[in-house]
Amino acid sequence: MSKGRILFVTQEITPYMKDSHMANIGRHLPQGIQEKGKEIRTFMPRFGNINERRNQLHEVIRLSGMNLIISDRDHPLIIKVASIQSARMQIYFIDNEDYFQRKAVFTDKSNKFFEDNDERAIFFSRGVIETVKKLSWQPEIIHCHGWMTSLVPIYIKKAFKDNPLFSDTKIVISIYDDEFTETLHKDFASKIKLPGILAKDVKQYKTPNFVNVMKAAIDYSDGVIVGSEKIREELIEYAKSSNKLFLPYQTKEKYINAYSDFYDKVMATESES
Repeated sequence: MSKGRILFVTQEITPYMKDSHMANIGRHLPQGIQEKGKEIRTFMPRFGNINERRNQLHEVIRLSGMNLIISDRDHPLIIKVASIQSARMQIYFIDNEDYFQRKAVFTDKSNKFFEDNDERAIFFSRGVIETVKKLSWQPEIIHCHGWMTSLVPIYIKKAFKDNPLFSDTKIVISIYDDEFTETLHKDFASKIKLPGILAKDVKQYKTPNFVNVMKAAIDYSDGVIVGSEKIREELIEYAKSSNKLFLPYQTKEKYINAYSDFYDKVMATESES
């Protein structure tokens, strides 16, 4: 495996999404890590409120065309890409007409949580992994940002643990204040399952609220970062009580260097069996 390959999977990146704390980290962290000499790839969902013409997104035909089966239905996986020229950085977008064409992120005009947000998260996480497989790009660390990326850890550690691309990959999860108050679909645990994922592996998803979804992400990660200044104390305590490497909240001036050092620590740890 090449040293220093970091895959960033993030819910928000500016300028494609609103100028939030997570979106700013999604934009500047990969650039900062790349400038430190590491090789990067960055993925986000192609939400329908992203202006493709203004941001010059275009489909990557050689990567598109696969169908992902969720709840016994085929959903075509479409991959698009755009460049942030000033950062010499490409962003890969996971797209699908069923899940990402609506002109909203997680709620409708009445602020009602989309009923299929569970499947959108499943599709996004699986879409990232399948695209990385097509790229034949072997990440040393996958750094996940936002609850929508929270299934990547269980997929990598259980469903794809024997794939040579991911067998040595470490997972870092950043926890933010992107909490939702609703509960995801009652069948979330069964929808997640792929070969290699057993009933005991999805116990946290039996009540799929924000806290449990993030606890599950912590369970299958190698390192945990507090991404927002204020997050649920329950999640901080859960992370601290686990056997995971832990990094508290870092200020804007310090986080790139702190995260880079944290990656080195995570890469130096022995994988759990």
